[in-house]
Amino acid sequence: MPAISIDLSVVVPAYNEEGRLGPTLDAIAGFLGDNENRFGAWEVLVVDDGSTDGTRDVVAAASAHDRRVRLVTSPRNGGKGHALRLGVLASSGRRVLVTDADLAAPIEQLEVLDKALAEGHSAAVGSRSAPGATIERHQSPARELLGRAGNLLIRRIAVPGVRDTQCGFKLFDGDRAREAFGASRLTGWGIDVEILQHFRRSGWPVTEVPVRWAHQPGSKVRPLDYLRVLAELTALKLRSVRPADLLAAAVFLLMAVGLYAGRWADPNHRYLPDSLQDQNQWEWFFAVTADNVAHLRDPFFTTLQGFPDGVNLMANTVMLGLTVPFAPVTLALGPAISLALVMTLGLAATATAWYTLIVRRVVRHRGAAFTGAALAAFAPPMVSHANAHPNFVVLFMIPLIIERALRLSTGTRVVRDGVVLGLMAVYQILLGEEPLLLASLGMVLFAGAYAAVRPRVARAAVRPLAKGLAIAAAVCLPLVALPLYWQFLGPQSYTRVLHTDHMGNSPRALLSFAERSLVAGDKATADALSPNPTEQNAFYGWPLALLAFAIVVRLWERALVKALAFTAGAAALLSLGPRFQIPLTNMTVPGPWALLADKPLFESVIEGRVAMVCAPALGMLLAVAVERLVHTPRVGRQFLGLTAVAAALIPILPAPLKSVERAQVPSFIVDGTWQGYVGKGETLVPIPLPDSGNAEALHWQTAAGLRFRLPGGYFNGPYGPERVGIYGASPRYTSSMLRDISFTGVAPVIGKNWRAQARADFAYWHAGVLVLAPQQYQDRLRQAVDQLVGRPGKWVGGVWVWDLHDIGRPAPARTTLPAPHR
Repeated sequence: MPAISIDLSVVVPAYNEEGRLGPTLDAIAGFLGDNENRFGAWEVLVVDDGSTDGTRDVVAAASAHDRRVRLVTSPRNGGKGHALRLGVLASSGRRVLVTDADLAAPIEQLEVLDKALAEGHSAAVGSRSAPGATIERHQSPARELLGRAGNLLIRRIAVPGVRDTQCGFKLFDGDRAREAFGASRLTGWGIDVEILQHFRRSGWPVTEVPVRWAHQPGSKVRPLDYLRVLAELTALKLRSVRPADLLAAAVFLLMAVGLYAGRWADPNHRYLPDSLQDQNQWEWFFAVTADNVAHLRDPFFTTLQGFPDGVNLMANTVMLGLTVPFAPVTLALGPAISLALVMTLGLAATATAWYTLIVRRVVRHRGAAFTGAALAAFAPPMVSHANAHPNFVVLFMIPLIIERALRLSTGTRVVRDGVVLGLMAVYQILLGEEPLLLASLGMVLFAGAYAAVRPRVARAAVRPLAKGLAIAAAVCLPLVALPLYWQFLGPQSYTRVLHTDHMGNSPRALLSFAERSLVAGDKATADALSPNPTEQNAFYGWPLALLAFAIVVRLWERALVKALAFTAGAAALLSLGPRFQIPLTNMTVPGPWALLADKPLFESVIEGRVAMVCAPALGMLLAVAVERLVHTPRVGRQFLGLTAVAAALIPILPAPLKSVERAQVPSFIVDGTWQGYVGKGETLVPIPLPDSGNAEALHWQTAAGLRFRLPGGYFNGPYGPERVGIYGASPRYTSSMLRDISFTGVAPVIGKNWRAQARADFAYWHAGVLVLAPQQYQDRLRQAVDQLVGRPGKWVGGVWVWDLHDIGRPAPARTTLPAPHR
């Protein structure tokens, strides 16, 4: 190593460059020799990367002419990254320039890079894509296209903000370059990305400088090298993930598997009883989507249920964003396994997404972030919906949307982030619109609160955020225009969903414990304070409420804590509904939900679900507190604080979801006997007709490969002239009568009028056969159907059947519809 201090080292990797290297070295040595007053003492290090031609002889000749040109040798060809690492680590300059052997960027461009370093940057990246760059001679169109695609991918996954990482002309601070190259591992063309990523992670400023560039013949880059760069980037991305992050994702997956352990014991033959009829419904959604995909049918509509009117699938929560990609799994393994996979993996992915958001935006401590994300994804209301509603369990897009909106607020790359946000919104709409609406409500609450406490930050964010949201809308709306048109204006669309009254939470529900809480679960209280086991939308428990209050009081000086506290409190208050009863009194008072209850979109929302917004807000508050406790130097305070956290979380730890042996499908269906009774264009009519209270016939249908149609069903469809959404098909007198018998065991006196109405309804349904499976009040049902049909049914394949082909069936009568069941 030279005894004198070196100001600039120039590193040139070379592999079989006998023809191009000589003029390059002459140009570099000549320019640096003429500009020693500016660049000081210099050296040129040529790294021969195992060349098989006369490359070393060219360097030896140049070194004989000027001793400042030195040769670094490698016994074998290790790749560009390997050569650059050898050269940079052998350098001693205060600054290090790396340049390709073809000198596509002339050595005179060193001046603009040197100026950038003089302004305080640690690395100046020569760029062919930055504004002001000049390309005097282009590569072939194919190479340019591949290069642009590669740079786009690199910007997306590795070095955001740098347009051209692969231009072989970069100037670095010497010591930092040697540290970065010493820590590098890649040996190929991906070394540039790895080094820039190291600079970014270390907080060393990097700038992109436009240069003059001309393609030189004899490039060593081959088409397969682009694939190698992609492989190296993948390896680089995987290595950048911290072990703690992988551990967190693995634990979340184990937690999700544990929650569904009973179902996974035998997914095709186990049922979640707390899902009521929703497991049957969701398996049917997966099955019908896979069937539509396999046969290239309309994914937005089907007549397999609700015949003859059909079902507007887009107006139901079919989750095309997952049921379509999972169609091969559904076709190969069945809808039961598809649904189990989606709910298990989706829950784990949601927790991981919250964890990533919390690490990036809230706390750095991985343990604190894990605690907050676990609460966000496995809070009692989330576990309640895990029984039956994948659209409220698979929420991994929501944290990604929040992260992108926060990026927009900085105004750094508004157009790109706006486009990405628009595409994310499209996908979330295909996963579930109600969760997106509730998440948007939560974001508005948070933004309003944060703006109130940090008005200067809010004012700076308004313009880029507004512009980005406009771009997102411009991207999103054209892509979802057809699905949304079909949803709101297509066949079997409806205006709003008819829910029962008082779907808001009781204030007591916010402080009580859910049924599936492992330690403090209280079925009687949960049943009394919620509509059903799938809608236990609050139940955070009083210890967690007290802890959250203590955190807010202790950390009130932080703007984030104030905004999160307002978000959680406002969401809890909204979830009480338009009116709620004050506990321990008979007094009811108006709730703020009354302001939204009759507004478009909100009118179909179950208001109790707004309390689910509290889960991530409380999770982030908890993460802030845990990080503060972990870093406190006082051991006693740390112990008491973490004990309080444990005391708040242990009572709401979720127990595994209940599962039971599934009801067997009658052999009449399984062995295909039904095919002798159902002709083309006809339906199989279960007794009673399937609805939200009994949808086992949907399981029959999926077990039969969706080869017969059903009247009735479990879906959202229109009712009456106002087209209000109800659960199931529009009821007819016969279907309502049979349903009433199945619930009460009481049948009306069946005379001529009932028989005439039944025949009209059979004709309306295009009924080929009536099927009665063993069930409660089956004798009463069988007697009623015998009288309606005019002859007794036959016991076939484990069910009672009535073949309708030998009875007269008039054209369907136009009758006034009975009231729908709520």
